[in-house]
Amino acid sequence: MRFALDETTQTLRAAVADVLRSEVTPAVIRAGWPGGDWAIVSGVWDKLADVGVIGTLLPEADGGLGLDENALVPVLEEIGYSGLPVPAVETIAVAGPYLTGRLMVAVETAPGEPVPFLGRAQRVVLISDGGLHVYETDTLEIEPGDSVDGSRWVGRVARQPEGGVLLSGDAAAAWQRGVLGTAAVLCGLARRMLDMTIGYVQRREQYGVPVGSFQAIKHTLADALVAVEFARPMVLAAGWAQSVGAADAALQTSAAKVLASDAARQVARTALQCHGAMGYTTEYDLHLFAKRAWALAPSWGSSAWHRARIGEIIA
Repeated sequence: MRFALDETTQTLRAAVADVLRSEVTPAVIRAGWPGGDWAIVSGVWDKLADVGVIGTLLPEADGGLGLDENALVPVLEEIGYSGLPVPAVETIAVAGPYLTGRLMVAVETAPGEPVPFLGRAQRVVLISDGGLHVYETDTLEIEPGDSVDGSRWVGRVARQPEGGVLLSGDAAAAWQRGVLGTAAVLCGLARRMLDMTIGYVQRREQYGVPVGSFQAIKHTLADALVAVEFARPMVLAAGWAQSVGAADAALQTSAAKVLASDAARQVARTALQCHGAMGYTTEYDLHLFAKRAWALAPSWGSSAWHRARIGEIIA
């Protein structure tokens, strides 16, 4: 069996990467933070919609691309790598198979839980009673919240609403896609922080030589790279397992989230160590990606939670 992306998925990934590479700069990411110009971020989202990425999982009969979780993983990894502050997992992975259009979607996985992008998304999906229910955001009572990553616009639904439109009765599958998508984004973030750090240690000099030539730096970065390279295939494998409805899809998805969360945290820690004091300043771009990783790692189940889940599955 040859485990590789098919031509359609590779083409979609390349198209998404081209848009993100040309459109998303650190200034665009900062525009998503409080005080920034959100219209700039929305403009990039519209360009992604033109590529068709929002409808990755939407059936062709409904105007989507009709692809599966195999395509979802590389697309979300590219969005993670770019750092674009949008609810990509929620919109594309969780609600994507059921909703058309360009609107951003926030997702509340349980009553009272913090909801990323609740302050920006036009629609909110609540996972409850075994199903997905969608609401217009402006019909809900919302309390703003805080996050280490200010671009996530976290909030809470103050009062559980009634009604809503039922999108699907299969909340479990939607939740699994949310876990998978978050793992993919974390892999993208890890890759980006690693690339930034390698570039930095190649330029930064001490004692007349690049600090990247020091063995301590080389070994630390090598360990971080190994963590990322172990996580990425596991996330792809989980995507395949979900796409074919494999019996062990839940186990593979949890394993993917564990490895991706741990890798992203390890790379963030390594990046800060290799950058030194500069890495801790908010003026330096590294914090835009590290804070996103720190916020996402415990989302959709922490590493500890998924390790316990794996234990229950195999017991």
